[in-house]
Amino acid sequence: MRKALRWLLALTVLIGTLSTAGAATAAEPEATDIKDRLLAIPGISLIQEKPYPGYRFFVLNYTQPIDHRHPSKGTFQQRITVLHKDVSRPTVFYTGGYSVSTNPGRREPTQIVDGNQVSMEYRYFTPSRPDPADWSKLDIWQAASDQHRIFKALKTIYAENWISTGGSKGGMTATYYERFYPKDMDGVVAYVAPNDVVNDEDSAYDRFFAQVGTEECRDRLNAVQREALVRREPLEKKYAEYAAAEGFTFDTIGSLDRAYEAVVLDYVWGFWQYSLLSDCDTIPADAKNATDDEIWTSVDTISGFSFYTDQGLTPYTPYYYQAGTQLGAPTIHFPHIEKKYVRYGYQPPRNFVPRDISMKFQPGAMRDVDTWVRHNARHMLFVYGQNDPWGAERFRLGKGAKDSYVFTAPGLNHGANVAGLVADQKELATARILEWAGVSATAVAQAKPLARFDAKLDVRDVEREPALRP
Repeated sequence: MRKALRWLLALTVLIGTLSTAGAATAAEPEATDIKDRLLAIPGISLIQEKPYPGYRFFVLNYTQPIDHRHPSKGTFQQRITVLHKDVSRPTVFYTGGYSVSTNPGRREPTQIVDGNQVSMEYRYFTPSRPDPADWSKLDIWQAASDQHRIFKALKTIYAENWISTGGSKGGMTATYYERFYPKDMDGVVAYVAPNDVVNDEDSAYDRFFAQVGTEECRDRLNAVQREALVRREPLEKKYAEYAAAEGFTFDTIGSLDRAYEAVVLDYVWGFWQYSLLSDCDTIPADAKNATDDEIWTSVDTISGFSFYTDQGLTPYTPYYYQAGTQLGAPTIHFPHIEKKYVRYGYQPPRNFVPRDISMKFQPGAMRDVDTWVRHNARHMLFVYGQNDPWGAERFRLGKGAKDSYVFTAPGLNHGANVAGLVADQKELATARILEWAGVSATAVAQAKPLARFDAKLDVRDVEREPALRP
């Protein structure tokens, strides 16, 4: 009997303790500030908060495994940003495929759905790089797994629909993410995303450059490019003086001569990637009679003589590593330039990555993604620019694709977007983005961006990146 009473007394005390603890927990106010909620997620830490009218903007670090297959083998800090509007709004997941901007900016889908935006810095771009760096862990699956973990962590706060997006390498990244984690996103908007399925077959680019723009514009560009190689000796002297003054070196590419030719051979590609047909008026009309300074200035303005220096290449080492291991890179020919003037041709990505980093190409990576998109795409929109070289090899849809589209913006370059599409495609694309975002039926029917254009917040810049190489 005494034992029974002692047991009953102990149980009463235990129940009382639990009740008191429960009451105390209930009495504690829940964290309602969005910063507190974000920082309560394991692995997230604050770098900086920058206010913007109508939003909260946070620059954060998120702890990621170096190898998602073996999480116990070390971690690194990956930068992400959160442009917070309201947890009741949809969320756009953006990456440019390179470093992330630490200033507030809103991508086109974010304006369309009037939502939140999470932006991710691609792994191995500084400072989101393990130290020491195991470069074998830089691949499209590991990067997609970074996004998957970020999504799962933030979905606990942003519970409404999510749409992934990105331009150029970012558009490729959004596509690869969808391929490996097709259940995460409610829609994908991939801008100007190259799709180099067979790395050694690049005739599509030669056909593109033979017909892009007008004959007059093509002739002007070709003439300047050729003249820059004809005048190699005096212009390389100018290049050497420039490099010495700026402290530029050429250890990675191997020589100033190789760097000079690489810059010149980027010239025509770079023009069409970043300029419009109307900009042809800025190109010297008579290259043969132009001064050395005029040729130099035109090439430098479009290609940039600083790029193939060690200092210019270093920030892009992760990109060139991926181009030489999985993504592939285009090769183009120069029928307007005599062979005696072209010493190296388009150089491979291997030439732009330090030699102590091992590289081996995986030909099946892009074939796998291309096959998956053709047969399994769901709620995917691809937007290309008519005059963008990267659109020469693009994603295409097969019979297995559902509610997915490939549109081309007339006359636009690497900055093509939904706003630049012809009217009926623009309306359809906008409606589909709104539908995928889960907004009201009324908004979908009107097919217009839900947020007003903000000249400071809405980024309309072209996704600038180096020209791809084989």
